[in-house]
Amino acid sequence: MLILGVETSCDETSAAVIDNTQVLSNIISSQSVHLQFGGVVPELASRAHLRKIVPIVNEALEKADKSLGDIDAFAVTHGPGLIGALLVGVNYIKGIATALNKPFIGVNHIEGHIYSNFLGDMAVEMPMLCLLVSGGHTQIMAIQAHLHYRLIGKTRDDAVGEAFDKVAKLLGLPYPGGPHIDKLAKEGNPDFVKFPIGLAKEDTFDFSYSGLKTAVLNFVNKLDEKERQAHLADICASFQKAAVKALVDRTIRAARTYQIRHIAVGGGVAANSGLRELMKQEGEKYHLTIYFPEMQYCMDNAAMIARAGLQRLNSGFSSNSGLNAFPSLPLEEELTPA
Repeated sequence: MLILGVETSCDETSAAVIDNTQVLSNIISSQSVHLQFGGVVPELASRAHLRKIVPIVNEALEKADKSLGDIDAFAVTHGPGLIGALLVGVNYIKGIATALNKPFIGVNHIEGHIYSNFLGDMAVEMPMLCLLVSGGHTQIMAIQAHLHYRLIGKTRDDAVGEAFDKVAKLLGLPYPGGPHIDKLAKEGNPDFVKFPIGLAKEDTFDFSYSGLKTAVLNFVNKLDEKERQAHLADICASFQKAAVKALVDRTIRAARTYQIRHIAVGGGVAANSGLRELMKQEGEKYHLTIYFPEMQYCMDNAAMIARAGLQRLNSGFSSNSGLNAFPSLPLEEELTPA
C-alpha cells in the first residue's frame, strides 16, 4: 500500500511517500523565519506551511517517482500541535483525498514518533516501552500491542526538549538549542557542577524539568561573562547529564517494574548523543533491548505519520470529512476510529 503522509504540527513542513514500511521519500522543510525570535511564532508557522505544502508534497512525489493517482491512502497529523499549523495539513489532505476518492486518516503526532521505530526494516518487538521525548512531550508509554497504549509516566511541567531550548537561550546559544547543547556537552566536563534531578526523591515514573532549568539559571547568574564563556561547555555537559539521567533512570526502572524487555525511544531528543549512549549502557546492564529511530526520523517528519497511518488503516480505522485539528490530543483517546 502506498501512503502519502503530511506533517505540519509545528515548524517543519514535511511530506513523505511510503510503500508499506519502506520509505520512498521523506522531504522536510524547516522554517528559518523563527530563528530571529528564539522560538516558534505560531502565525508565521501557519503562513510558511501555506506557502510550502504544495511544493513539498510535489517534491515528495517526484522523489518517490509516483503521482497522486498512484497513492492508495493519505495520512496527516491532526494533533497535538499549533492549531493554525495543523489546519493547513488537515485541510490539504482532506481536499486531496476527497477529490481522488481515496481513504485518509488523522494521526496523533505522538503516535507518529512511536512508529518512527517501525520504518524500513526496523521493528520493535511487543510488548515494549516507548520513551517519547520532544519539545512538547516527555512521556513513558507502555505498549502491549499495536495501537494499544498505557501512559505510565509524564512530565509535570516542562518537556525535556523545552528545557534544552530554554537553557540554551539563557546561555546565549541559537534556537533550536538542543543540538547546540549536545555538541558543546561533548567538549565539557559533566561533573563540573551537580545539577538536581527532578523528583529524584519520589517513587514515580513522572518527570520534572522546571527545577533543573532554574538551577542552571541561578548558577549562570553567579558567573561573570568571562567565566560563563570559559565554562560554557562544562555547563552544557552538566545540564545534559542531569536531564538525560532522569530520562534513562525512570525508563529503565519502569521496564524492570513492568517486566518489559524492549524499549524504544522517539521524538527530537532521541537524537541526543548523551541519551543514546547512556540508554544503551543501562540497557546492556539489565539485558534490555534498546531501539532508536534513524536520526532523520527523530525530528518531526511525515514518514512516521505515514507509517502510523498505515497501521491504523490496516486495522480498519479511517477518517471522514469531519476530521479536525486539535492542539491538545491525548494518545489514549486514539483507540477509537476518528
